[in-house]
Amino acid sequence: MASKLIEGVAGKDNHGRVAIIAGNGLLPIKVAEALAKQGQPPLVFPLKGEADPCLYQYEHHEISVVSFSALIRALRKADIKKVILAGGVQKRPLWSDIKLDWPTFRALPILLPALGKGDDALLRAFIRLLEVNGFTVVGSHEVVPDLLAPKKVITLTQAIADDKELKNIKLGVQAAIKLGELDIGQGGVAVGGRVVAMEGVEGTDLMLLRVAELRASGRIPPKGGVLVKCAKPQQEERADLPAIGITTVENVADAGMAGIAIEAGRVFILGFEETITEANRRGIFIQTITPES
Repeated sequence: MASKLIEGVAGKDNHGRVAIIAGNGLLPIKVAEALAKQGQPPLVFPLKGEADPCLYQYEHHEISVVSFSALIRALRKADIKKVILAGGVQKRPLWSDIKLDWPTFRALPILLPALGKGDDALLRAFIRLLEVNGFTVVGSHEVVPDLLAPKKVITLTQAIADDKELKNIKLGVQAAIKLGELDIGQGGVAVGGRVVAMEGVEGTDLMLLRVAELRASGRIPPKGGVLVKCAKPQQEERADLPAIGITTVENVADAGMAGIAIEAGRVFILGFEETITEANRRGIFIQTITPES
């Protein structure tokens, strides 16, 4: 399945070569590995200060998050037609960071309205800019579909959610959907029958640290609770699909929580085997859900 999808994305000749604009996290590494494994090594554009150093083993051009004109020039020089956006960006661009050369100036009518909005709006604007300049944006899930949570509602680990945690899952789903509608985040935590934390710009890991601090201070019950992660209702699926991994499991366990619930088919499990093994070792359930469940 994966190999056919990759062949459709990249093609067999250099004219169909894929570029990866790589932010932080494991996803751009997995995408690059998948393409290279199929004999189609990508051209990688690691974002300065964001991308993992291991991505520099591929042919690459390091760019700043605001270097739009340099990116377009490099893509055209390499005769790239298809682009994948993978990984996160911790530092959003500031108005003062933008260099007003001619390509960037032409992009301002698309870019500026999105700068004051959420991540999804900014990503949609960036994708539109790439498309206006003649590139096709391909979703990471088209290259590494096996990393997506299974498209059926199952428990992936040995532990299971009891009735109390099933109630927390439903509350967490409702909170995550509302949060997504506002284009703020993709997850929340429910403990003891109430939502106690929602993901903001700090990201999932720091939200879980906040939950651990609440627990240590006695502000929430001493055990239990669920992390819920869902794609935003208006999610641009070609960029920024939510993800969990082994670090997520470790942080959930360290916060004294019972498990993780993720949307089937729209959340990546990065380092699948390692993540499931760690969840089993820690007694943490990972359950796939649908927003209606």
